Amino acid sequence: MGKNVFVTGGTGFLGYWLVRALVEAKAHVTVLVRDHDPQCALIRTGLIHKTRVVNGALEDFSALERAINEQEIDTVFHLAAQTIVGTALRNPLPTFESNIRGTYNLLEACRIHKSLVKRILVASSDKAYGSSPVLPYTEEMPLRGEHPYDVSKSCTDLIATTYHHTYGLPVAIARCGNLYGGGDLNWSRLIPGTIRNFHQDKAPLIRSDGTLTRDYLYVEDAVQAYLLLASHLHREDVQGEAFNFGPNAPYSVLEIVGALQRLMGREDLSPQILGEAKEEIRDQSLDSTKARALLGWKPLYSLEEGLLQTIDWYLQFLMEIEPLCCL
Repeated sequence: MGKNVFVTGGTGFLGYWLVRALVEAKAHVTVLVRDHDPQCALIRTGLIHKTRVVNGALEDFSALERAINEQEIDTVFHLAAQTIVGTALRNPLPTFESNIRGTYNLLEACRIHKSLVKRILVASSDKAYGSSPVLPYTEEMPLRGEHPYDVSKSCTDLIATTYHHTYGLPVAIARCGNLYGGGDLNWSRLIPGTIRNFHQDKAPLIRSDGTLTRDYLYVEDAVQAYLLLASHLHREDVQGEAFNFGPNAPYSVLEIVGALQRLMGREDLSPQILGEAKEEIRDQSLDSTKARALLGWKPLYSLEEGLLQTIDWYLQFLMEIEPLCCL
């Protein structure tokens, strides 16, 4: 309440839910907006009108420095990134520019205004660990990204920790598994794409062979993890640290599609397995013991509860936009 909070990536999927929670908590929220997408939840719901807006990109250092200085920011949530693995694979340069340059631009702006900024949370991913024969990942494991997106997240984490260890910035890193929930309009992702296909009486498309396993964390559990971690950033045993946030229960792609089939009553539509996914980590799972022990965090939503919430959101959204598509 009352904090001056800067959110990069506020027009994104997780960003919308985080901004909503911050506004409800009566924080003074400033968001960085690169592109004006009228379909993104932050704009479509009108929530953006309850925030201050700084137009610019992560690659624009002056925009970041101006936002922190002029809005007297004391809390930073760095969510903005190019997050689609396939997009990074096809064209890695923009991914490196936004995810790596964007991170050190933001942290350098925070360093310059260290007298203002009291806490910085950097959003990372289980992809930062890369492939490992030993699972689940723990925070002490090395960062071994190999492919463009994974490497960009490994670099993000290393940059964040060096700004803490070298310059004393109050930084912490949140590593989550695959996030899902309403508001993710990247239809190439498994859960939104499958729900839309079922709604449109189409078979879901699986880019891999369907056996890849991942942690799936409901977006509101991720938001609570971020807020909880930020609230503990005054602690010396939290600053400079990374924390895993996951349900400790990985599922395969086919298991997720099967759960959506059952919950939506679409057993009549069998998935089409394309087997085209390349350069993706086969199995991933996070150990969240550290977050439970130091922060008292645990997910509140089961997979079924989260999927039901997600299905409801997308069905309402799709029914709202379908008449517009026919105009």
